[in-house]
Amino acid sequence: MDNKIEVLGFKAYIDSVDDILNRINELKKDGEVIQLLNADAIAGERHVLHGANQAILAFDRDENLANDLSVEIALRCSAQRQISKAFKILGLKKGEMNLCVVLINCGDYTSELSEIFDFDESVLEPNIEKLVKIYEISQNELENLSIENIIIDKITKLVVDY
Repeated sequence: MDNKIEVLGFKAYIDSVDDILNRINELKKDGEVIQLLNADAIAGERHVLHGANQAILAFDRDENLANDLSVEIALRCSAQRQISKAFKILGLKKGEMNLCVVLINCGDYTSELSEIFDFDESVLEPNIEKLVKIYEISQNELENLSIENIIIDKITKLVVDY
């Protein structure tokens, strides 16, 4: 089965991470995945699509690191093997934040999500300075590849190093 993956950007103010996660879980139906990620640690839509695809493939090959596809997406998109590190990079936090929403096999939730958050695709544009720190990217790497390709390579390396 082909999976439909959609990536959306939002600005948010989060009073309670648990409340937000509960609201999101109430939205989705069986078989759907809605994952919220810290968009400040995202290098663009290709980065997220690659990470989500790698997460799905990991489950298909029985090589998943997590028991839940949402968590696997966070692991892959953060290029990490440890859940705690992945959520430190991509997890939600209280207060103002930029959100990357990953929807897999979902209906159109744009209007429902827009009632909770402010739709803003610009949050998916990479902040190179922040990404260099988060992913420990060297100047040499930056001279040879785009930031998005560097992070995609790191995600792919997770599979090779498995």
